[in-house]
Amino acid sequence: MPKLHRRAFLGASVGGLLLGTVPVALAQDAVNVDELHAPGQLGDKALGPAAAPVTVVEYASMSCPHCAHFHNTTFEDFRKKYVDTGEVRFVFREFPLNAPAYAAAMIARCAPADRYFEVIARYFAEQDAWLVAENLKAATLDIAKGFGFTEQSFDACLSNQALFAGLEEVKKRAVSFGVQATPSFFINGRKFEGALSLAELESHIDPLL
Repeated sequence: MPKLHRRAFLGASVGGLLLGTVPVALAQDAVNVDELHAPGQLGDKALGPAAAPVTVVEYASMSCPHCAHFHNTTFEDFRKKYVDTGEVRFVFREFPLNAPAYAAAMIARCAPADRYFEVIARYFAEQDAWLVAENLKAATLDIAKGFGFTEQSFDACLSNQALFAGLEEVKKRAVSFGVQATPSFFINGRKFEGALSLAELESHIDPLL
């Protein structure tokens, strides 16, 4: 397969499909929490017990610098304080903003299930490098190789149209819940936009415990 450079990669289709816009949904006064917490067709990627008193759902794009900031500076402290103690169930959902974000999200989904959050963390941690690389495909593949991918399995993953369609469905559902930007968080159904600090998370979560 010929090398796919940054300009081509950014404008390329993923899974053989052109990246389209997501239909705009009408703003809702309230989110149906049962619908929000129900997993979509791809299933959810979650940490923490299902019976936790608080559920935090994050919608994020792997190419979003604010999402990377949250995961690189706040997520581990949030996880240790709330998720590992069983007080919060954390659900991560993909909201890809462009072709590179779709690619990274697809690689995370194709990786072994128990390494999903490791893959997400790696792409966020190295976002400043792979996302601006001259050869974007090669940079994305280099990270994937750390999780056992070969060039062949990498290409096969990005050609999985069912997976691409599943991510599109995750994104369309997000729009129906009022998601317009990344990162967006729902804390027991209440939406917050932006890279929340630990103090901000505490102020929203602690009253619910």
